[in-house]
Amino acid sequence: MSDPLQMSLREAASALRSRKLSPVELTQASLARIRETEPKLNAYVRLTEERAMAAARQAEREIAAGIDRGELHGVPVAVKDLYDMAGLPTTCSSKVRADHVASGDSACVARLEQAGAVIVGKTHTHEFAYGAVTPTSGNPWNPDHVPGGSSGGSGATVAARGCFMAMGTDTGGSIRIPSAVCGTVGIKPTYGRVSRFGIASLSWSLDHAGPLTRTVADAAVCLGVLAGYDHRDPGSADQPVADYLAELELGAKGLRIGIPSNYYFDRLDPDVERNARDAIDRLKAEGAELVDIELPMTDRIMPVEFGLMLPEAAAYHHETLRSRRDRYEPDVLTLLEAGQLIPATDYLAAQRVRGQIQAAWRSAWDTHRIDALVAPTVPIPATRRGETVHRWADGQEEQVITAYVRLSAPGNVTGLPSISVPSGFSASGLPTGIQIIGRPFAEARIIRVARAYERVVDWSSRAPAI
Repeated sequence: MSDPLQMSLREAASALRSRKLSPVELTQASLARIRETEPKLNAYVRLTEERAMAAARQAEREIAAGIDRGELHGVPVAVKDLYDMAGLPTTCSSKVRADHVASGDSACVARLEQAGAVIVGKTHTHEFAYGAVTPTSGNPWNPDHVPGGSSGGSGATVAARGCFMAMGTDTGGSIRIPSAVCGTVGIKPTYGRVSRFGIASLSWSLDHAGPLTRTVADAAVCLGVLAGYDHRDPGSADQPVADYLAELELGAKGLRIGIPSNYYFDRLDPDVERNARDAIDRLKAEGAELVDIELPMTDRIMPVEFGLMLPEAAAYHHETLRSRRDRYEPDVLTLLEAGQLIPATDYLAAQRVRGQIQAAWRSAWDTHRIDALVAPTVPIPATRRGETVHRWADGQEEQVITAYVRLSAPGNVTGLPSISVPSGFSASGLPTGIQIIGRPFAEARIIRVARAYERVVDWSSRAPAI
């Protein structure tokens, strides 16, 4: 095979199972591709070559013996450097944790390795996941631009064909933002669907874990491995795990798709809006019934998001803010210091309003009888590295972190599942994305909608020329 890294995860899995492709050869190709792109992308904190090659050799022996662990068996993947891997540092891309070594595996790492996946490395995050650009890393479509964040290294390496899937975390959009600006698929499942045990926290009541992949089907396969109850995570949901491939090819016909009449289309880059509107038109052409929906309490989304995230993050970092304050990056330190100043009364008020938003959004779903909501993932394509303020055409300015978070934060505040899929490119050749938001634990349904759109376009098959 000329370049097996151009395959989707499922295609690679099929080639491995039929023994047309070797896990050792595939892992060697993955590591070589990463080394080739790292000078421009800096997507990885570290490669785990020795562990990866041992896992690849084991997968090769097992497959030869007829042992089948599933579609991840022998497939190279990566994890964000918030996930513990036994015996390795979990630095969170921070000098604060330079000497930290994990004593055990996170729940997700354990599930991936039990499924036979080959973990080739740990990817860069915005320090402690507290940002939306990942300043250490570059975007594979143009390395002078950011890969989004905080799971920027994961988005960059998946798009650049370094591996077939990379784990991210999502507190205000940190799976979906890099997916949108790097041109990958990223799914933030329902709150509690995937265990966060062994993952460094940003904001415990908003944190989600999930995969970034190249295709919708690949995301469905990975979610099937990752999902499930874990008593070690206090937020874990004891709910049955669905077959996320069951509805994959059923199409959009007969589904009611909500189109927001407020909030999501209020201020967008023209290319982002054009691509999102085109995606909606394509879903309609595929048989979906479009329903205009005015979303309730949208003016409270961002105050609640930051009203929860800032104090929870400050609480998590309480001890290291005392002992290692000088090791934080300035932007993250500023946010942590701000969180220390928020009164408990304000935090409790944010929790109360969050409950009201959750109830109001679920009621809106019921009232309009919609299966899913479709909207842009982020309002602007990837910004230039070092750019902190975005200037709109009318001269108004918006902080980049605010711009990136404001369309994805509703999924965190409500805890509803959301999947971002590529929707095309800007005039400058940078990817854009749409997100499909669903009911609680209705991941299979939003995967169906995402696939209905994906199969009539070719965005997921396009690779950056890096």
